[in-house]
Amino acid sequence: MQETIVLYAAPGMGHIIAMVELGKLILHHYSHRFSITILLTKGFLDTPAVSTYIQHVSQSNPSICFHQFPFLSLQNFQSLSIAATGGEFIRQNLPNARDSLRQISETSTVRAFVIDLFCTSALCLGEEFRIPTFYFFTSGAAALAAFLYLPKIHEQTDKSFKDLADTVFRFPGLPPLRATHMPEPILDRDDPAYWDFLENSINLPKANGIVTNTFDGLEPISMKAIADGLCVPDGPTPPVYYVGPLIASPDGRSGGEEEENLDYMSWLDEQPSRSVVFLCFGSRGSFSELQLKDIAKGLEKSGQRFLWVVKKPTMDEKSKQNRESYGDFDLGNVLPGGFAVRNRGRGMVVKSWVPQAEILKKESVGGFVTHCGWNSVLESVVAGVPMVAWPLYAEQHLNRNVLVEDIAVAVAVEQREGDGFVSGDELEKRVRELMESEKGRELRERSKKMKEMALGALGEFGSSTLALKRFIAAIE
Repeated sequence: MQETIVLYAAPGMGHIIAMVELGKLILHHYSHRFSITILLTKGFLDTPAVSTYIQHVSQSNPSICFHQFPFLSLQNFQSLSIAATGGEFIRQNLPNARDSLRQISETSTVRAFVIDLFCTSALCLGEEFRIPTFYFFTSGAAALAAFLYLPKIHEQTDKSFKDLADTVFRFPGLPPLRATHMPEPILDRDDPAYWDFLENSINLPKANGIVTNTFDGLEPISMKAIADGLCVPDGPTPPVYYVGPLIASPDGRSGGEEEENLDYMSWLDEQPSRSVVFLCFGSRGSFSELQLKDIAKGLEKSGQRFLWVVKKPTMDEKSKQNRESYGDFDLGNVLPGGFAVRNRGRGMVVKSWVPQAEILKKESVGGFVTHCGWNSVLESVVAGVPMVAWPLYAEQHLNRNVLVEDIAVAVAVEQREGDGFVSGDELEKRVRELMESEKGRELRERSKKMKEMALGALGEFGSSTLALKRFIAAIE
């Protein structure tokens, strides 16, 4: 029978893209051995962008097969937070995952079952079907170190992290992290998401190994802490395979809209080298109208050229995610009066989506204001573009600390405690620092070195290629 590797992606564009890129990487080196089957849920975080992306990947990569579960209604989950909804949604899909593995096993030999961290409820299926089971950790080594150590942090307090404003936690291999900057879903012990994340962390060491989307040299401090066993002090650390950077290739477009107007790409081609600041906050990142207006003020005052991607505004200041971030809205109503006219020729604002990786590789792009989502971080590293770090949710504050303090490829905005608001004056200051100062020049030089290391890791004898070889050896 045909041999296949089954990948189980968590809902959400970022997780699906990362899992697809893992599949592509395996096929690039071992297409003579394996096919790839990707399991997808249906009913949570589905957007037109997801459907378009899956369709495109299916057409351009015939060795990747998508197996979509039956639609699961969210009707009973509406009272939960986004993270808790995701946890419950994936648990409810366990029978679908079991049925899918059974069906696939009837026609193929499943050599490995690779699950997203958030699909931990499916870990039991590996033992049930006697299939080697691995986690795919879509973030970096620093976040992996934190998740592996989370059970020990849990033992240090019986309070919610959101109530520990003066507490700083020290994870092995990470810069100090304020309790209130822990990943948003685990800030509150009364939120079911907290216990979901804790269970995910407890189960991580139980897998046959962990495939991680980073590369040797990018996060050496965190990698050493993991290798030394400091992050799992009460037991063995499973093998970790650093196979990144895995980012969406140009042929894997993830836009939810037809690219009818690419004026901004032509505009970028006309701008001087490294002169444009690019602002984009991920597939779900969004802001209130008040914050959008301050961003506009900061950009205008900075005097820098800019390309800014704006998504549908949130309804309140604390929320930094919008379940309908690709929904239509009137851009003119959320920007200061006359903003477009005053900045014509110097800056462009685009609604909803752009091909981020392609833009970052443009010669004119000299800085990236980012939410510090790991896919975006890797795209910036591969392009050699330094960052202004503006974390919004998930593990992004943790990523921010590592980018600024350990990797040294970013400056960070100062955010208001409580709601994370960033003033226009603060944004202006950080943009100028990145684009005009001596420190900004040093960050650009450092970013160039990281780019070279990233490309080298994926070479024929690069560290990531060798790590993938070790992973394949483990499932043979």
